[in-house]
Amino acid sequence: MKNIIKNGIGVLLSFMLVTACSPQEDDKYSLGTLDTVTADQITFSQTPSSTSANVITFTNTTAINGVYSMSWDLGNGGSGNAKTVVGQYPFAGDYTVTLTMNTPDGKSATKSQVIHIAQNDYNLISTPAYVNLTGGAGDADGKTWVFDQYNNFSKEVAEALKPLKAQYPDDQRTAAYDIKGHLGLGPQGSRGQNWWGAGANEKASWKMYDFKFTFIQAGVKLNIVNNGEGYGRKASSASLGGFDVTGVSGEDVFFPYSGGNYNFSLNESGKFPTITLTGNAFMGYYCGSQVYEIIYQTDKVMALRVDNTAEGQDWVFVYCLQELNVAPPPVVKELKAVPLTENFETGTSKINFAKEDMGGKTGIFDNPAPVPINESDKVYRYQKSTAFYSNVSFTAEKYRFDLTKQNKIKMKVYIPSNDYTTDWATAGSWISNAKLRPQLAVKLQDSSMGGNAWQSQTEIVKGDLELNKWIELTFDFSNVATRTDYDKIVIQFGAEGHAGPGIFFFDDFSFNE
Repeated sequence: MKNIIKNGIGVLLSFMLVTACSPQEDDKYSLGTLDTVTADQITFSQTPSSTSANVITFTNTTAINGVYSMSWDLGNGGSGNAKTVVGQYPFAGDYTVTLTMNTPDGKSATKSQVIHIAQNDYNLISTPAYVNLTGGAGDADGKTWVFDQYNNFSKEVAEALKPLKAQYPDDQRTAAYDIKGHLGLGPQGSRGQNWWGAGANEKASWKMYDFKFTFIQAGVKLNIVNNGEGYGRKASSASLGGFDVTGVSGEDVFFPYSGGNYNFSLNESGKFPTITLTGNAFMGYYCGSQVYEIIYQTDKVMALRVDNTAEGQDWVFVYCLQELNVAPPPVVKELKAVPLTENFETGTSKINFAKEDMGGKTGIFDNPAPVPINESDKVYRYQKSTAFYSNVSFTAEKYRFDLTKQNKIKMKVYIPSNDYTTDWATAGSWISNAKLRPQLAVKLQDSSMGGNAWQSQTEIVKGDLELNKWIELTFDFSNVATRTDYDKIVIQFGAEGHAGPGIFFFDDFSFNE
């Protein structure tokens, strides 16, 4: 995490400093035997630091012999198992410190003391995570964060997290830290959005982008302002005392929520710092938890992960400072007829086919059946992964399709004997088909709609295709020749919305009159 939380290494909010040998190494605690220990035998001292009364050293002073182990709960989220530990308490209040001792006979005893911290000491939380989040103790107004609505920074987050993929096994690495947009979800524990990531401005039909989150270090305050409506998971809506759900759309729910003034805590003792919110606060989309891991953070951008235990999902949200949430200038694309053809024989493609959630064996390979009607040496192998919406696509970067002059997409396809009988997991209850299918769908879409491009699409499906032979297909879009918004072609084998994997092939792709 040292490379993810920028601007240096700070002091942890709760930490332990070992100042003595372990019991097994200390002669005082290695002589004799001890069958049991009682609470009235346990004692420990507390010594404030000479530099801050809010930094306290705790020492086990229990006068017993024998072999035993100990554990500390410092009352501030910190813990330890050495004879001497140090706790930091930046905020005024009462904290319960507990020492537990365990003996070889399996018994244990506990002694607790309440310590009183009279005043705040914000110097103890001037760490990079606090300063990046709030602006620091000197910024009375704090910092206001919003969703990275236009995905101005999502790519930055994705690139920064790539090195962390290496810690995952090969079969999980693709999903790990796969950041696609300002909100999205993936497999539990992946800290990614492998299953779905929102396109730029995709949730504009909601009031989600009205949420503003102002974090203030003095008093560890959080102020949330929005437009009166909250959003979250249907499976989590009963949490926090229950939101008054007024609408349901798939797995999303809508409910009245007007923000408010809250507090937060920041714990930096784990692999990733965590933000915990009070009351019924949540960061714009509620997923059943008020604990957010900071998986990426600078003074301008941060990515938070929520473990949605109710559904076995990770949700990742990307935020930026309010003043940086600026819509990019619109790209003006001229209407053109640009014929596209590709036979893959050179081993590289003139057409830049983008892969979305595809298997690792997708690309140009040898023809699996070089017989009539396709004796080509090279073809395109399409490996549908277990993701719900695998596809390959082409997007014209500088023009839109003039469908009055070219409106037919042709290709040769080979459909192997995949497993077309198993019912697989689906993306949701709205998916009626849970099986892989011997079919090909070709779609025309408006890419400017980002993740909502599917809402603009015209789709032609060729189903129940003959297996284990090359066949030639034509997708005729002449009935939408008057459309002037299309600039994207999506090729999707096997049907969407289910986790069924499969292998397919296509060749001699053309988009002409």
